[in-house]
Amino acid sequence: MTLLREAIGDSLRRARLAQSRTLREVSTSARVSLGYLSEVERGRKEASSELLAAICAALDVPLSRVLWDVSTIMAGADGLPADAPAQSADAPEAERTAAAESAEAAPEPASATMSVADARTQIAEDTRIVIPAPRADMLVLVKSN
Repeated sequence: MTLLREAIGDSLRRARLAQSRTLREVSTSARVSLGYLSEVERGRKEASSELLAAICAALDVPLSRVLWDVSTIMAGADGLPADAPAQSADAPEAERTAAAESAEAAPEPASATMSVADARTQIAEDTRIVIPAPRADMLVLVKSN
């Protein structure tokens, strides 16, 4: 079982190594001790949201990108494909069957040219929309100029 702190550490380390930066450079920029950053990267310490934000800023990587990468790692560790819809394993079988049947009987999706008001009239109020996370094997870093 992959722990969240380990997945966060893996993502941060990959981002740092992709930039060919040392722990010392990032720790200085993030204003966190070298030892603590090392512990976070190795998944030994739980980083606070403030610390994660500081490390991400030092790496010039959005925190949302790191969290997206972590969700991909965690989904893979759970044996789920990255695009699998979230469904509780402890939901009653009748509930899952009813959801599958209602999905089959659902009307055609709204076209891109439909107005928002028209689309709302076609979607039942209790309809749940699941948007799967994008698939990716590793974090892709893009630095804008």
